[in-house]
Amino acid sequence: MSLQCGIVGLPNVGKSTLFNCLSNAKAQSANFPFCTIEPNVGVITVPDERLNKLVDMCQPRSVVPATVEIVDIAGLVKGASKGEGLGNKFLANIRETDAIIHVLRCFDNDNITHVDGSIDPVRDKEIIDYELQLKDLETIEGRIARTQKQAQTGGDKTAKMQYDVLCRFKEALDQGKPARSVELDTPDERKFARELFLLTSKPVLYVCNVDDSSAVNGNKYVDAVREAIKGENAQLLIVAAQTEADIAELDTYEERQEFLAEIGLEESGVARLIRAAYALLNLQTFFTAGADEVRAWTFMRGAKAPQCAGVIHTDFEKGFIRAEVIKYDDYVALGGETGVKEAGKLGVEGKEYIVQDGDIMHFRFNV
Repeated sequence: MSLQCGIVGLPNVGKSTLFNCLSNAKAQSANFPFCTIEPNVGVITVPDERLNKLVDMCQPRSVVPATVEIVDIAGLVKGASKGEGLGNKFLANIRETDAIIHVLRCFDNDNITHVDGSIDPVRDKEIIDYELQLKDLETIEGRIARTQKQAQTGGDKTAKMQYDVLCRFKEALDQGKPARSVELDTPDERKFARELFLLTSKPVLYVCNVDDSSAVNGNKYVDAVREAIKGENAQLLIVAAQTEADIAELDTYEERQEFLAEIGLEESGVARLIRAAYALLNLQTFFTAGADEVRAWTFMRGAKAPQCAGVIHTDFEKGFIRAEVIKYDDYVALGGETGVKEAGKLGVEGKEYIVQDGDIMHFRFNV
């Protein structure tokens, strides 16, 4: 599933450092703007203790984890919506992503220059918000001009619905609010909104990049960001990117865990960020498990059994008969598939079954 999260932010806030921690694809990281000119794409393994447990139980010949794609995009500056800096390239790259990881600088360091000369993550957030909102407003106003007459003079119900949605988006954007703050009431409204590809409609995770002393509880900058995003329908995560880079340099798992314990963390910020990105894309995981292979399969939240069968192979969806489903907790508690069957816990589900995160699946099909 080729959904992508794009890492965005002003220059020198720690985007590329964070990306380097996430991926084996090493982006440049230097103390000057625009060191990342082309978007770097990393395919990141999603940490999942459930997969590890299934591997321990099945001892398979191969293991395939779930993955998510992360794209590191060049830093943006004021005027990007008008083409300043790398604005047009930035906006084109962000438009192609499905969700946004917005990195904000929440640390002091005189050796790392801030493009605006001082540390103010709320101001930095507003700069990027403003540029994206301007671009969306341009899109909305163009569509309103084409839709307004048809909606107001004819009996076209679709045009009227579209005009109403466009006006609601315009009102929000004029007030400095993102498109995602607009509540849409019907499937038709939501479908039309998706077709607009608005930049500020994408789900957002704000990552506050802090120093290691603030990695657990944050700091005054994080508090300011948390207050600023109230009511925005967005998430916030605290990560110390340079500390994560230091952890990544350690050779063994034990050394990394010891380092984390010293700064008061149970797991790395990178692991938390990857899982948050996965959830931000509205993705969940089902498993197939056996002696040959244990594999995590990615699906969209709310998908039904035939759709998930199609994730494995299109023939599975076309010829879907039924799905045999084991709940992860039952699989572990009862010692695997044999124990589940003996306890009568194997579920047999049809085409309307909505697959749940963590389900262990076996599909029956005929083509």
